[in-house]
Amino acid sequence: MLAVGVTLVLWASAFVGIRHLADDFSAGALSLGRLAVGAVALGLAALAQGMPRPTRRQWASIAAIGVLWFGVYNVSLNAGEQRVDAGTASLLIQVSPVLIALLAAAFLGERFTWTLSVGLVLAFAGVAVIGLSGSGDGAAPNDLLGVVLCLVAAAVYAVSVILQKPLLAQLSALQVTWLACTIGALACLPWAGQLVEQAGRAPLSSSLWLVYLGVFPTAIAFTTYAFALRHMSASSLGVTTYLVPPLTIVLGWLLLDEVPPVAAYVGGALALVGVGVARRRPRKREAAPIAGPDPAEAAVQAPAVPGAVPGAVPGDAGRDGR
Repeated sequence: MLAVGVTLVLWASAFVGIRHLADDFSAGALSLGRLAVGAVALGLAALAQGMPRPTRRQWASIAAIGVLWFGVYNVSLNAGEQRVDAGTASLLIQVSPVLIALLAAAFLGERFTWTLSVGLVLAFAGVAVIGLSGSGDGAAPNDLLGVVLCLVAAAVYAVSVILQKPLLAQLSALQVTWLACTIGALACLPWAGQLVEQAGRAPLSSSLWLVYLGVFPTAIAFTTYAFALRHMSASSLGVTTYLVPPLTIVLGWLLLDEVPPVAAYVGGALALVGVGVARRRPRKREAAPIAGPDPAEAAVQAPAVPGAVPGAVPGDAGRDGR
């Protein structure tokens, strides 16, 4: 549970950090800077321990996780948070546990229950409310493109969890996180020019925030999440991320002086209820026990054996007649 707690707090702080850096770094440049710092930090720890060489099939999954979870996820989330506040973004990301359930049903053979169907409807109704909600001062609606970008991040996050779970049975959490983070950084290299230019004119505080995002919410939190995923089911671990939005809202209020609009709270609550319903397992009906014949009635109704002594065991009849 310690690994889960560390992950939740650091990921909540990441939403705040990304929002804080929205004016200093573009989405791609911020992704590259964060992932580069994270890859270096993870590499120092991984190379010190020594790691086995992944197979070709494992490399394919690691590459997909690196491009999707570390590349597409970060760019989409960073771009989304330039249009919506940190609390709203964290609420939208919480659709991912439902998407994980859908993918698990499609690719892992898990049952698609009626509770999952109802939960999907509720969750996406909540997303629609968030998308149509006003800004913190009620002046304008949330940017729909920002909402869509956050949902893209949630989708690739869900896909990556499904890909990562089998890997962790054979490779360490540190190795998978390091390799995927490095691949994600390589995928973001097209923004290297922007990163150099924007980092040169960004204030020192923003540069320190960038380093923080790379070391803590990326290197440490993604590793602790992978460690927890290795010891827990994907669905059980997904439930714990419901605590990220309230943590993000509190941190956003304390550090950024911003809170989501009232309608976003309603939509977020609806989405979280939907996710909770979707993850609820329907009760199995216990089969009624089949009543056997009453021993006394069986003895009365049993046909009489010629020459048998009442109460004697049938197999003893021969011995009694000696």
